[in-house]
Amino acid sequence: MVVAMRWGRRPDPDLDLSVQVGSVRLPNPVMTASGTAGHGAELGAYVDLSRLGAVVVKSLLADPWPGNPPLRVHHTPAGMINSVGLQGPGVAAWLADDLPGLVAAGARVVVSIWGRTVEEYRAAAEAVAEAGDQVVAVEVNLSCPNLSGHGIFAQSATASAEVIAATAACGRPRWAKLTALVTDLPEVAGAVLDAGADAITVANTVPGMVIDLESRRPILGGRPGGVSGPAVHPIAVKAVYDCRAAYPDAAIVGVGGVSTGSDAVEMLMAGADAVQVGTATFAAPRSVATVLSQLDRWCRSHGVTRVADLTGAAHDR
Repeated sequence: MVVAMRWGRRPDPDLDLSVQVGSVRLPNPVMTASGTAGHGAELGAYVDLSRLGAVVVKSLLADPWPGNPPLRVHHTPAGMINSVGLQGPGVAAWLADDLPGLVAAGARVVVSIWGRTVEEYRAAAEAVAEAGDQVVAVEVNLSCPNLSGHGIFAQSATASAEVIAATAACGRPRWAKLTALVTDLPEVAGAVLDAGADAITVANTVPGMVIDLESRRPILGGRPGGVSGPAVHPIAVKAVYDCRAAYPDAAIVGVGGVSTGSDAVEMLMAGADAVQVGTATFAAPRSVATVLSQLDRWCRSHGVTRVADLTGAAHDR
């Protein structure tokens, strides 16, 4: 009863919400976004995690990483900016301490990994190989903008492809998380797909900065940070659209400013097979469930019987 009240209306059984993301079949297209729902089952207090398409956990290095100094998160007029700096316990500690809670909650898990070098990505992928079958995919974060002193792999097609090739040891489908902050996004997308990525996730946060007028210094401890939320949604929609136009058969996960069912529909029509909900959960932890419920209602009210039919609907046929 408690879960039902938290979740809201159950999806219509006559509506097929299932989607295919590369080789991974999901019961619906709505997931959490990496970095916004913790490393474990934190959102389980608000959402039935087993009802989501998948839970994408915060990015992990093979070893523990302290992240950036505070302040790490600050609001913006249309979202937020963060400089968490990829803080995490490392893959081994995550396997022991956080994954069991997600498994107990019945979640399908996508683990995000990162590195400062190709070898660090390789090490994280090898460590993830020890996970159980509940980890259905590995999202390779090539595009975090707030790791001080390091470039963004996803701004180079060659570097991105090298990382994807190096992470094959994870033994699972790999989703390459890319940035829209690049001259030719389809070029990078094509490189990672050719290197073995099962899907691409577009897009990550956009680099930005906020300055305290009194101290005359950047507000965030890491100085620059990643801007997310409604302000970046049109950017993400175009990124997804461009990738779908370039690769009609590719698997694409859309992320960026999705906070309503309508946002999700727009992302699907642009070409996404599935979507991720991130920044919205900071203000409203039930947002990911709300998006799924609203998507269900939108489909029923518009005569859509298979949500997968929405993918790429905005493109000329």
